[in-house]
Amino acid sequence: MAKTGVVLLNMGGPDSLEAIQPFLYNLFSDHDIIEIPRLIQKPVAYLISKTRAKSTRKYYELMGGKSPQKEQTLEQAKELQKALGDKYKVVVAMRYWHPFTEEALNELFKDDIDKIILLPLYPQYSRTTTGSSFNEFYRVFKKFNKNIPVIEIKSYFDYPTYIQALVENIKENLPDYKNYYFLFSAHSLPEKVIKEGDPYQLQVMKTVKLVMKHFPENEYNLAYQSKIGPVKWLEPFTDKEIERVAKEGIKNLAVIPISFVSEHSETLYELDIQYGNLAKEVGIENYVRIPTLQTSKTFIKALKELVENVKG
Repeated sequence: MAKTGVVLLNMGGPDSLEAIQPFLYNLFSDHDIIEIPRLIQKPVAYLISKTRAKSTRKYYELMGGKSPQKEQTLEQAKELQKALGDKYKVVVAMRYWHPFTEEALNELFKDDIDKIILLPLYPQYSRTTTGSSFNEFYRVFKKFNKNIPVIEIKSYFDYPTYIQALVENIKENLPDYKNYYFLFSAHSLPEKVIKEGDPYQLQVMKTVKLVMKHFPENEYNLAYQSKIGPVKWLEPFTDKEIERVAKEGIKNLAVIPISFVSEHSETLYELDIQYGNLAKEVGIENYVRIPTLQTSKTFIKALKELVENVKG
C-alpha cells in the first residue's frame, strides 16, 4: 500500500568539530539567506567559512563538540512517525548538513510514496528558512523524476495546539512563572528582508501575543538574537533587552526561545552561556532559559494534526 511521505525540514548543525567549516560554507553559499552576487558567492562563502570556523569552534567545544540539532530532529521524526502510524513515512531533510535533502528522499523512496507533505520545523515562515528549504527540496526532487503531488505546510505560528505546547512548556519549566519577566527571543533577520515582504516578524509577534493571553499578569517583551554582518537587523537585540530590564530593577528573568523547536548554538551558547553570564553581570538574580519544545507531547500532537489536516 502506498504511503504519504512527510519531510521534516530543518537547518541542521555540525555533528563534529570537523563539520563546522563545511556547514558554514553550505550556509553562506545559500543565496536565499545571503545575497552575494552568484558568480562570487561560493569563493566568498569559502573565505567567510574558513574565518568564522575558527571563532565558532569554541562555541561547539563548550556545547560538547557538536550541535544536538540532528539527534533532536531525528527524535522528533521518530515520535511523529509513531503518532501518525503506518500510512505515513517520516524522514528528515536538513538544509546545511547531514542528512541532506537528497539523503532524505533516497530514504523516502525506499517505500511506495503517493504524495509528499513538506513540514518545516520553523513555525514562522521566512524565505530565509522555510523558503530556502522548500527551494532546495524542489531542486533535488526534480532529479527523482517522480510524478506525485507535493503539499507545503508553510507555517503554523498561530496553530492552537502549537500555542498550547508553548504555554505548557513555560509552565512545566517555570512553576513560579508569575514572579518572572518574560523575554521572548527570536532569530533576527536583516530589516531589508522584512521590507521586501517577508512575514516572519509579524508571525513571531502574533505567536508571542497568543502565548501571552495565557499569562495576563506577566510583563514581557520580544527581542532578537544572532545578528551577523554589518547591515541593519531586526531589533531590539536580546542582550540589550537583558541590560535594559536589569536597569529597571527586574531580578527574575525568563528567556523564551520563540522561533526554535530544538537546541543548537543560538540557544545553548548564545542564550545559556553568553547571555546567562551577561544577566549575572548586570544584576539579574534568577535567569531561567526555557528549553525548546523538542519532543513535547503536545508539540508532536500539533505536528500530527497539521499533517492529518492537509487537503489534497
